[in-house]
Amino acid sequence: MVINLLPEFLAVLDSSDRVGAYYDYFERHRPLLHAYWDNYVIDPSGPHVEEIVRLTTRADRDDLRATLARFDIVGLAERTEDAVRELVGFGGPLDVVLMVGVGAANAGELVVDGRGTAFVCLEHFTSVQNPTTQGLGLDPELIPMWLAHEIAHAVRYTAPDSRSEMHTLIDDADGYYSYWETGRRASLRELLVNEGLAVHVSRLVSPNHAAWEYFGYQRKQFQRVRELEPMIARVMAHDLDRNGLGLRLRYLSGGMSDDARTLTPDVVMPERAGYYMGAKLVEGSLLARGPAWAVRASASELSVVGDAAPVPNVAGRAR
Repeated sequence: MVINLLPEFLAVLDSSDRVGAYYDYFERHRPLLHAYWDNYVIDPSGPHVEEIVRLTTRADRDDLRATLARFDIVGLAERTEDAVRELVGFGGPLDVVLMVGVGAANAGELVVDGRGTAFVCLEHFTSVQNPTTQGLGLDPELIPMWLAHEIAHAVRYTAPDSRSEMHTLIDDADGYYSYWETGRRASLRELLVNEGLAVHVSRLVSPNHAAWEYFGYQRKQFQRVRELEPMIARVMAHDLDRNGLGLRLRYLSGGMSDDARTLTPDVVMPERAGYYMGAKLVEGSLLARGPAWAVRASASELSVVGDAAPVPNVAGRAR
């Protein structure tokens, strides 16, 4: 189900007391927005929240309003949800949220009370880089690619027949997804295949983008990860069945220091290289058994099937 929070956020901007109106908006959608802040921004009860809210509500939104006037964003999201559901055979509860963020992730996944959610923050998809919103200037036509990725996560986390570690960890947390706790407790193998599967689902639902776009890379970064793939694979092999937040941050997060990503004294692994490596890990099993099975499979099942299957290069189209 698509939940469109954009009209309510624009009403906040039209209020005479924007900060107060934002807090009212937050309270109306507390479970969702608390989880968003908790996972992708900061603790929403922390001392710096009001400063972030003030910056968010004062930012120039002309680019967002122009985008909403030109594009049927709701229809785009509905079609993307339908396409992913059909691809992976999922008929369970799922929310796709259209919202404005506070300068953090451009898209992401949540689970609240056992219900999977994929969200997209529209300030990043206006085709205009906006320093007042930290908007990335992505093309709105990329929304299906990003949303499909996050919906794939939501299915892996919440499908009753999912055999993933993530599903078990979220169940153990009373149906709540925490980036930080799953990062501490899930094996690196699970974290990598989780992202790799989502990359492939986005490719199947929204084809014909440049190969690097599916990983959130720039072209040079994509080329460098491919060059270093054998070296990264050798180093990564020692970590695959270990767990620890540092591993998630090293392989799958931006903003880590060069020291944290050093492969040899002279070679530094590009940021978020784990997205590419995870996609390579699941290529064979996804080809052999299909996306519906793969999205629900445990990391060990994916490894067994993948080892026995041919592995084509299906990362995307280079241009």
